[in-house]
Amino acid sequence: MITRVSPQQAPVLAPAIAKIYRWYVENTAISFELTAPSVEEMERRIEEISRRWTYYIYQDDKGSVLGWAYAHPWKEREAYNPTFEDTIYLHPAIQGHGIGSDLLRNVIDDCREMGVHSMIACITASNTTSIEFHRRFGFKEASFFKEVGYKLDAYHDVIDMQLML
Repeated sequence: MITRVSPQQAPVLAPAIAKIYRWYVENTAISFELTAPSVEEMERRIEEISRRWTYYIYQDDKGSVLGWAYAHPWKEREAYNPTFEDTIYLHPAIQGHGIGSDLLRNVIDDCREMGVHSMIACITASNTTSIEFHRRFGFKEASFFKEVGYKLDAYHDVIDMQLML
């Protein structure tokens, strides 16, 4: 089941989200964070984003959180206000079952309702699954940055993809 997150849910959701995210931080270059955020930090992030913008979770029939997606402003400067960046993470066991598509569809719809003009997906270039996933939603490659991140003893390229709303 996919539901929109309220700020009050952050304390309940943070442990599960932090646990899944920790796996990505520690084992992949999908996230460029080098240290996984604590549960308290994840709670703060969920509360802040869900209070101001759009944040969705996917829970299985037992109530376990297995994925989430949200959007937030792409950059801090005011002129960038009409542009948001999406973020989506799924427990590795549920990838490829359409859940990510349902989550992102909700986020895109909310961004349209908020008057967002453009969405950006910042993706590690080796993450071809995410690149193809975003292409299916109409995102197009907008930029390519060579070796801008260093993680897991290697440099990583980054692709920005853009969807005009």
